[in-house]
Amino acid sequence: MFELILTCPEDHVELLSDALEALDALSVAVEDADAGTPEERALFGEPGLPPPSEAWQRSRIASLFAERQQAEHAAAVLRAQDFFAACEIVGVRAIADQDWVRLTQSQFEPVSITDRFWIVPTWHEVPPQAQRAIRLDPGLAFGTGTHPTTRMCLRWIAAHEGELGHVIDYGCGSGILAIAAAMHGATRVEAVDIDPAAIEATRFNAESNRVELNAGAPEAASGPYETVVANILATPLKVLAPLLSRLVAPGGNLVLAGILQRQADELKDAYAPYLSLHVADEEDGWILMTARA
Repeated sequence: MFELILTCPEDHVELLSDALEALDALSVAVEDADAGTPEERALFGEPGLPPPSEAWQRSRIASLFAERQQAEHAAAVLRAQDFFAACEIVGVRAIADQDWVRLTQSQFEPVSITDRFWIVPTWHEVPPQAQRAIRLDPGLAFGTGTHPTTRMCLRWIAAHEGELGHVIDYGCGSGILAIAAAMHGATRVEAVDIDPAAIEATRFNAESNRVELNAGAPEAASGPYETVVANILATPLKVLAPLLSRLVAPGGNLVLAGILQRQADELKDAYAPYLSLHVADEEDGWILMTARA
């Protein structure tokens, strides 16, 4: 494989991407050209909604070709176009063969949730300071402990050890939050998801971590629960407001994540007829919102 790398302004990204695909690029990836510098700019979006921006003010486009000649031909064709004046060819480079399994594994290191509580991929040794650890196989479903939303939920669970009672993890993904609840003294744990692969992953991970929980489809949720945790996204959380609020037992806690800071008021308004949400934690532009029934 050979990679042709370009830089361009934001308003040229779509045009260049289409041109590269027409020139037989196998794939086209767009990144922030200023990533890793003080000028780096995060773009937060949500599935099903228009993106906040199509690209970055200075975008880096990397396209893959099967042969070097194809990549160099594409570069020559693009240079000849009038619209390319604002763009730049960075170069063409060979992509070495990779052990993709090992490369993927190298991206997941043990994650410290608290000093004593860690998330540890199955191919790593548990750190000696970890008194409690979830052994996880990332990749089966969402939820590896590396994303701020997951970490904030895990911190909340660890901080409420012994107070969790009957717990439901609504939209369980890998089951990481349900497993954490079981490890931190929940009296009973249920995990539900619309994705059969997530249910399977949750059962597998629970068995691997020797915890007991019930995993199934959302229809299995009956309640009430002393703790309702939902780490999804803002839009489905708003739609689910009546249901999730109804699942919380009197005096119980609702814990919501997958919410951007700028979406806090939207969530407060959606849940106002049922519960009073407030921001309990924040990290890297994401927030954790909680309410007590």
